[in-house]
Amino acid sequence: MRNIKKMTNGAGKRIYYKVAAILTAAALFCVQGQASEIEAPESVLVPALSDGTEEMAGQEDLQLYAQAAVLMDADSGRVLYGKNPEKKLPMASTTKIMTCILALEYGSPEDIAEVSSYAASMPKVKLYIKQGEKYYLRDLLYSLMLESHNDSAVAVAEAVGGSVEKFAAMMNQKARDIGCFDTYFITPNGLDAKVNDTGKVHSTTAADLAKIMAYCVTDSPEKERFLEITRTQGYDFTDVDGKRSFHCNNHNAFLGMMQEALSGKTGFTNNAGYCYVGAVESEGRIFTVALLACGWPNNRSYKWSDMKKLATYGMERYQYRDIYEEQTFSDIPVRNGIAGERGTPFEEAAVSATMQAGEKSLPYLLCETDHVEVKSRVESVLDAPVAAGEEVGSVSYYLNGELVKRYAVCAATAVEERSFLWILEYILKLAFFL
Repeated sequence: MRNIKKMTNGAGKRIYYKVAAILTAAALFCVQGQASEIEAPESVLVPALSDGTEEMAGQEDLQLYAQAAVLMDADSGRVLYGKNPEKKLPMASTTKIMTCILALEYGSPEDIAEVSSYAASMPKVKLYIKQGEKYYLRDLLYSLMLESHNDSAVAVAEAVGGSVEKFAAMMNQKARDIGCFDTYFITPNGLDAKVNDTGKVHSTTAADLAKIMAYCVTDSPEKERFLEITRTQGYDFTDVDGKRSFHCNNHNAFLGMMQEALSGKTGFTNNAGYCYVGAVESEGRIFTVALLACGWPNNRSYKWSDMKKLATYGMERYQYRDIYEEQTFSDIPVRNGIAGERGTPFEEAAVSATMQAGEKSLPYLLCETDHVEVKSRVESVLDAPVAAGEEVGSVSYYLNGELVKRYAVCAATAVEERSFLWILEYILKLAFFL
């Protein structure tokens, strides 16, 4: 009682009124802060930046022979030119690029494949391996890719997968893993096949086939060995026992048609027609091309015409351009937040925001008619507490209206919540320690 009386006299009386005034103001401040939560907008859209192009120009007609064709940027997987790109068609021996890459990834060059009666029974084109013979996996891969031997394909599949059926399951899983959902493998060699129970046929699309080749030459951990095999002009080997000798020549004539040719695989069946999947490299750019149903006998050369036309189209029109744009943002107010270590109940808290980009460049293969747009979205106000690194917005890059890259925008620092207890502690410190 004496302490209270002392506080009501002289200087103590002034502190008493000061505390009362601060408590009243703080209470009103908290009420106003809570009411403002209803009125504040959730976010603000920062005006987008673009290169000024209004829309993408129409695709020109290249007059291709193939029923389905795709020119793809191997780096991004973007289809740069397409003719019936999603049409499902048989793909003949272009299948073997998947057989080869799986054998490289899941097998060892020194693995020994023993020839089964089923493998030996494959129709030509074949190596004419015999049941019971043994071969090193590395040698069969050259037979597979240079001469396109159907019996070697089955021997590889059985050695790596245990059976053709199990290997086909591996092929289909790999296709899904790399984003090819319109492809269905039944055989490791590409011979026409159908599953009677389901009606599914051995088939792919030009878009999927180009993506599989892009994986083989750019993304696979075994891409260098894949390129080494498919670029070899001639190869000699024997069976494990050294009783039979073989020589293989590379039948991918496109390797000698353009200096930019990187890899490729031919294919033909009566049902599929002539098919081809290839890759070209020029000035740091890698393009893949897939051609399905590109003529029937006597039109063997149609695929080379289409391949050169699409490769030239890509190299002449598309160049890398850095589309990265540095973004800055205003500090974002934080409702009921503590403004720094020595903040007061009457100070407005705010937090800075930064774009979380690991790189300072974003190269993309573009042509003159491509339209790039950058859209930034950040919250206009946040509610405390806010954690350091908390996502508060995003920066999105669009190419011709499709999202190609998104960066998170995050709070640079943490902001604690201004609770009534914190206000009370602040007032008591102000009243008794200042």
